[in-house]
Amino acid sequence: MIALDHLVVAARTLDEGVAWCEATLGITPGPGGEHALMGTHNRLFGIGSAAFPRAYFEIIAIDPNAPPPARTRWFDLDHPTLRQAIAGAPRLIHWVARCPDIHATAAALRGAGIERGEVLRAERPTAGGLLRWQITVRPDGRRLLQGALPTLIQWGDVHPADSMPRSAVTLERLSARGLPAAVRGLLPTQVQVSHDSRAPISATLATARGEIVLHALEMGDSDVQP
Repeated sequence: MIALDHLVVAARTLDEGVAWCEATLGITPGPGGEHALMGTHNRLFGIGSAAFPRAYFEIIAIDPNAPPPARTRWFDLDHPTLRQAIAGAPRLIHWVARCPDIHATAAALRGAGIERGEVLRAERPTAGGLLRWQITVRPDGRRLLQGALPTLIQWGDVHPADSMPRSAVTLERLSARGLPAAVRGLLPTQVQVSHDSRAPISATLATARGEIVLHALEMGDSDVQP
């Protein structure tokens, strides 16, 4: 089954992302790692709930100590509009869906008129060994539908959420705006489809400070068409 895997918040720097998380959600994110393939690094924490088991939260930024990648980075991180937007503050930008057969799911989306991109193999070192996965990335790095259409991921033998301690934050609801009818049946049923929201995606989180809703970045018409 296809399921929500994780939310993606982009930050100008990882330190800014950590400070935002502490100020907004009231927790310090756990460790992450470096992505040599894309020249990025991250911090993570679990947000799993009954509706979204094994879900986690990723704060990602360009790694200033990594050499520039040979291709456009994932999640629009090289897009000037996005980089300008997160210069002010970190922002929710995307969600990622895990699937048991990434090639079959990408082909199904392609059949519905959505080119999700090439399936790349990626890995990063952890204290427990290499974490390996496959992920769809377009040559232009675009998220599609302003982040509402998820990137696809298929994990290897280990899922990162399995070793994450429980946090004080859980994901209660996620809505995505403007998903084409042809692809809705391919995506997780727990994700609500919105037609009138001003944000491409909205995530409702239960925290020790109460319910907090994060709205994704609106980048403009140039990023709407797949």
